[in-house]
Amino acid sequence: MLRNPTGGAGNGGAGSAGRLVSIGTVLTTLRDEFPEVTISKIRFLEAEGLVEPRRTPSGYRKFSTEDVERLARILRLQRDHYLPLKVIREQLDALARGEQIRIPAPTAHGDGDGPPADGVVRETPPAARVGREELLAAVGVDEAQLAEWESYGLLAEASGGGFDADTVTVAGLVADLGRFGLEPRHLRAMKAAAEREAGLVEQVVAPLRRHRNPQTRAHAEATMKELAGLSVQLHEALVQSALGVRLR
Repeated sequence: MLRNPTGGAGNGGAGSAGRLVSIGTVLTTLRDEFPEVTISKIRFLEAEGLVEPRRTPSGYRKFSTEDVERLARILRLQRDHYLPLKVIREQLDALARGEQIRIPAPTAHGDGDGPPADGVVRETPPAARVGREELLAAVGVDEAQLAEWESYGLLAEASGGGFDADTVTVAGLVADLGRFGLEPRHLRAMKAAAEREAGLVEQVVAPLRRHRNPQTRAHAEATMKELAGLSVQLHEALVQSALGVRLR
């Protein structure tokens, strides 16, 4: 549930008809549900045409209630269903036309006979892994492109076959970056950097995993997730900083 962007109830903020809010307020609102969302992410979604905030005469972005809810829907589709932006855009366009859309759901739904109010018909939860054809359909690429990604080590099938959720996410991002002309050979450096970061996290967590105390071993998993999140945030901040220096 998105909170009122002004922090209050009733009047004010994006919850009021006709009231527009800044990108900073939108960020604060969305971070209740999406802690890792950033201003650069919102700007990227705008650049992709997925949201169209109004602009003041001086060029500042102003977002309506509908804009904020649309952003939240986009972020949920990415987080919960691993959909690439191309598919998300198609889903949103279909909803705007009043059509029902079908997407896989992470949990079971459907305690009513009629269609849900949001126009989304949620299907049976997907398996832990998806097959090759399912991945191609979800990401919107062909077999040749997938084979090229694999040849550069950007993704691979899990042992026993199939692609797990993380790999589906990677595939979607590789596809999105490809639209900007970034080819698999350009992304190998990102893959290598990610593996080095993962190695550092594993070094920190390894002693906890070897501990005799079961609670300490369980704490290792939480520590690993926290370190991974911090690593992602640092990586993003470093990229933004480097780009800022180059653009000045």
